[in-house]
Amino acid sequence: MTSLHDTSVRGFASDNYSGIHPEVLAAITAANDGHQTAYGSDVYTARLQDLVGEHFGAGAEAFPVFNGTGANVTTLQSMLPRWGAVIAASTAHINVDEGGAPERVGGIKILNVPTDDGKLTPELIDREAWGWGDEHRAQPLVVSITQSTELGTLYTPDELRTIADHVHERGMRLHMDGARIANAAAALGLPLRAITRDVGVDVLSFGGTKNGAMLGEAIVVLDPAASEGLTYLRKLNMQLSSKMRFVSAQLVALLENDLWRRNAEHANGMAQRLRSAVEAGIADGSVRGVEFTQPTQANGVFAVLPEGVADRLRESFRFYDWDEARREVRWMCSFDTSASDVDAFVAELARLTTD
Repeated sequence: MTSLHDTSVRGFASDNYSGIHPEVLAAITAANDGHQTAYGSDVYTARLQDLVGEHFGAGAEAFPVFNGTGANVTTLQSMLPRWGAVIAASTAHINVDEGGAPERVGGIKILNVPTDDGKLTPELIDREAWGWGDEHRAQPLVVSITQSTELGTLYTPDELRTIADHVHERGMRLHMDGARIANAAAALGLPLRAITRDVGVDVLSFGGTKNGAMLGEAIVVLDPAASEGLTYLRKLNMQLSSKMRFVSAQLVALLENDLWRRNAEHANGMAQRLRSAVEAGIADGSVRGVEFTQPTQANGVFAVLPEGVADRLRESFRFYDWDEARREVRWMCSFDTSASDVDAFVAELARLTTD
């Protein structure tokens, strides 16, 4: 089959728009010859378990799944009884971007808390961390945080430890949605376990797709006491791959030789290049009317554009509105975003804002 799309078209809509990293694609090909036992009893999934132990600490266990929503829903089901609820930021993916799957599929009540930067704090958690023993209230038993957040911001290790201690002191468990955990660890210059296991995260949804995989994430259990029944829930939620070796092989490729970090550092660097170029344009007057709404700490840039500019800019580059009412947009960079992509984008933004 020949390519059906124009491969020259570039965009900043999502790190899901990128292709497969060549090393990941090679890993899929390498895993393809011959037969391997199905449903995870294969050598690639066994190798993944070894690597997860190396990156997250001895005893950490990985459950490969197809996608991030599946990882989050299945994880939270394993952490909660039927009467349990999860506290999350109002911007959390589980609250606004998973089509109601946590509620409809998982049967999970989400207690969401508004935040300015996508980050929870002990004080914000306590707005919903109450009512234990009240039969009329879903019991808040898990807190879910996202790293990096949906607004592109980061939790520091100290912030994470403070949250984990606060959560555990109240008898709750801590889940991390790590769809972009690679970007967070790379930006902080830390190993993966330094912002997960070492700071008290109980169970992690580890992202691969946004970091160069074709598809595939993993539920990583860091504290076995915090999760129950994943072997059954993964199948129940249609997240058990029969040919699991091809999911595991991708994650192996990312975790071996720190490809995850190289990809994330590049994506983060391109976001910084984009922001710096726009800031330089604002300073010299070549870009007008653009204001940033969040710090650029990982691979996302959030900005408010002048009236009408977003739609005209989208004629050349895809990206999403974040808050259409206030003309706020989100620009995402990925492992294959190039410097020339960024420069062409900023040049077009400059032209449109000075016409």
